[in-house]
Amino acid sequence: MNLRDALGRNEQLLLPEYTLIDEVPLPAHAVLIRDGMFADVGPAELLQQRYPELEPTVLPRRLLMPGFVDTHHHLTQAYGKALAFGEPSEIFRRIWVPLEQHLDDRDLQLSSQLACLEALRGGFTTVCDAGTRSDAGLDAIEAAVHSTGIRCVLARTCNDAGAEPADALATVRAAEQHLSAPRPSALIHPSLAVSIPEAGSDAMLARVAQLCREAGAVFQVHVNEHLASIERSLIARGRRPLQVLHHAGALGPELLAAHATMLTPGELVLLRDSGAAVSYNPVASSWKGNAVAPALQMQALGIRLGLGTDGTRSDAFRLMDAAETAQRLAFGLPAGDFSCGAGWTWLAMASAWGADACGLSRTTGRVATGLAADCLLIDLDAPELTPSWDLGWEMVRLAGRSQIEAVMVQGRLRLWQGWPVDWDARALMDEVRERSQAAVSAAPIQRVHPTSAQARAGLG
Repeated sequence: MNLRDALGRNEQLLLPEYTLIDEVPLPAHAVLIRDGMFADVGPAELLQQRYPELEPTVLPRRLLMPGFVDTHHHLTQAYGKALAFGEPSEIFRRIWVPLEQHLDDRDLQLSSQLACLEALRGGFTTVCDAGTRSDAGLDAIEAAVHSTGIRCVLARTCNDAGAEPADALATVRAAEQHLSAPRPSALIHPSLAVSIPEAGSDAMLARVAQLCREAGAVFQVHVNEHLASIERSLIARGRRPLQVLHHAGALGPELLAAHATMLTPGELVLLRDSGAAVSYNPVASSWKGNAVAPALQMQALGIRLGLGTDGTRSDAFRLMDAAETAQRLAFGLPAGDFSCGAGWTWLAMASAWGADACGLSRTTGRVATGLAADCLLIDLDAPELTPSWDLGWEMVRLAGRSQIEAVMVQGRLRLWQGWPVDWDARALMDEVRERSQAAVSAAPIQRVHPTSAQARAGLG
């Protein structure tokens, strides 16, 4: 039986050369996958003795590791990825809102499916969607999750700024229904969101936080990302965005604060004391942000952390590299810190810590008995990883998605050598190419900077 077929079995005993367990690559360990779960994990010799009826699949020169967790994504924005390049901050006002509001149901589903495919190809087995601005977006994302097989924390947006009382009440009822509705797939985990604190009244912020707390779900909010939003908040409410959440009673362990790049020392203490989690988005900072989140300082304070793409590019290895590089440039160089997390920190933030930030620590994020078998098989037989002296660091700085041989979600093989095993990704891309031109052209998108080719020609 070839390896692809072996990985497709419902029950399999895998013996990779290394298994990444709690950020440490351990040799001579085995993993039993049964019914979508890690049924047993331990020393290879012990598991072979425990399950003599199973023929083990030996995997030389390979690493089995947990799938990565993207703690901040916008799945319905995949049509417009490169439209944001070179643009100043707060592109949601000029690109994302106009685009999403002008996509029909089919385009929303195609965009979401394309984003899920990109995430899987980049090693993410879980994505946390921060809430679409389209009424049809939730159904589109659920359809995309069903077709691609990725795990998804799916937020319903609950903005009520300027809304009539009846509309605000309807928003709360829709939020309650979203959290409690039965779903055919165990891969969907409901969540609620308010886009930014200024988009919600104090009453709505408090109510949504309470609903999430009671349901064991995460409450997603973009917090202190850009200087403009901080200034607007100060003018409108006399408080900075994070202070607005605290004042409203919406700052607690259910909160997943996206970005959190511009925080005062007092706000860091507020985050720590509240038990809230932060999605650190280093690529978003480098592409269109105003600052880099002090992730290592947050870690030292005990603030819960995960890594997020913000829909920039779905490559988990490049994300870890960017996370470490941003900390090194922004904070490590001035302090003479040459380690900046020592490698393992970024592996943890991209997997187990990210799962915790998304409220899924009991579901995924680690290769551990009783958790879902969301995992990657990494080919170590590559020039980039030869010779190998410190595999933990090498995963952060040298590895790439080209080394991902297989992606499994809930024990099911979803991608083999970068492509889905049970649906036609190239047909999806063909349809996206055909439909995205018209969709983007119809949206009232406003770009500030010219394209790269136009700039090269001196046209802007």
